[in-house]
Amino acid sequence: MSEFETPVLDNHLHLDPVRGRGIEAVKEFARAGGTHLLVVNKPSWHLGDLPTGRDSFEPVFETTVEAVERATDVLPGRAWPVLGVHPALISRLVDAGSTPEEAREVMGEGIDLAAAYVESGRALALKSGRPHYEIDEEVWEASNGVLRHALARGAERDCVVQLHTESSEDLTEIAEWAEERGLAREKVVKHFAGGRLEGPTPSVISRREELRRAAEGGEPFLMETDFIDDPDRPGAVLGPKTVPRRVEWLREEGYGVGIETAHVETPRRLYDIDTWAELA
Repeated sequence: MSEFETPVLDNHLHLDPVRGRGIEAVKEFARAGGTHLLVVNKPSWHLGDLPTGRDSFEPVFETTVEAVERATDVLPGRAWPVLGVHPALISRLVDAGSTPEEAREVMGEGIDLAAAYVESGRALALKSGRPHYEIDEEVWEASNGVLRHALARGAERDCVVQLHTESSEDLTEIAEWAEERGLAREKVVKHFAGGRLEGPTPSVISRREELRRAAEGGEPFLMETDFIDDPDRPGAVLGPKTVPRRVEWLREEGYGVGIETAHVETPRRLYDIDTWAELA
C-alpha cells in the first residue's frame, strides 16, 4: 500500500524516549504506511515520581511534547500531543497516603495544566477517565469528579477529551455529563473501545473483529494501538505497525468507506485536523 493512498492515523499510542523505543517505534509505524499519530503522555509515575501538584506534571508533559516534535520530523504527516492524567493515579496517590479528595485535587491540577497546553496550541486534546478495576465508593466518586472536571476543561477549550474507562458498550452517562458542561458528546472519545459504543466516539482497538463491527456500523470512529512503549512489555498492547496493516486489511475486505471515516472524516470532525492537507 502506498503511504499516500490514504492518511493513516493512530489515535492513541505512547512514546517513552527514555526507557522505550521512542522514535524507532515512530519510524516503524511510518515504514508500514502510517502517516499521523496522536501521542498520549505515559502515566506520570512511569516517567518520574508521584505528582504532588500542578507543576509536578510539567516534566511528563514536556517529555511528550518533545517526543511529538521528533516524531513529526520523521512522519509523512505529523504527530500531536494528547495530555492529561491517567485515572489509575488516584489509586497510587491513595496508596501513598493521600485521601481520595486530596488525590482528586492533585489530578485536577494536572488536568488544568494540560488544558493550558491546549489553550497555547502545544497540545491537541486532553486525557482523563476513571479506573477500569474495582475500587471503593469514595475513590469512585473522586474519580468521577476528576473526569467531570476534565470534561469542563474540554468544553472551555472546545477540544476532545480522550477517556480511559471500564470496558463498556454504553457510556451515555459520561456523554451526558459532557453535554451538561457544554462539550459535544462526539468530542468525548473512548480509548480502547470496541466496534460498538453508545455515547462517546469510539477509538477502536485495532483488532479485526472490532474494526469490522465499526466499519459496518456506519458511525464515526477512530483506530488505535494503545502501544505503551515499555521495554518490559515489548509490543504491548499492539505494535506500531498494526494500524497501517489493519488499514490494508480493511481495504482488502472492501471497507474503503470505513477507512475514510476513521482517517479523514472523524479526525476532521473531532479534532479539526485535515490529514490529507498535512500530507501535502
